[in-house]
Amino acid sequence: EVQLVESGGGLVQPGGSLRLSCAASGFSFSTSSLSWARQAPGKGLEWVSTIFPSGPSYADSLEGRFTISRDDAKNTVYLQMNSLKPEDTAVYYCAKGSRSTLATAPRGQGTQVTVSS
Repeated sequence: EVQLVESGGGLVQPGGSLRLSCAASGFSFSTSSLSWARQAPGKGLEWVSTIFPSGPSYADSLEGRFTISRDDAKNTVYLQMNSLKPEDTAVYYCAKGSRSTLATAPRGQGTQVTVSS
């Protein structure tokens, strides 16, 4: 059974940073693509980033502020978020797979990120 558990969310001031973690189990992590997505209040699910075994891909809207990484020894994927803006406020989800499969992919329960002064 695929399990994904996100952590690291919280309240941060504009311009601050957070690092999200996602611990995965139940599948071959090292050969899988993992994605981060977010859902802001009243909006749909938005793809943020995917890390393939070969490297990362990001949504253009992030303007280079986020970095995705993975530790295959720990079955964990990370999202380093810098220069956070109020519009980054959302529930952030970790999902197995890439952008194209996001709508139906297994994903975790999410972690809340709130950017506010």
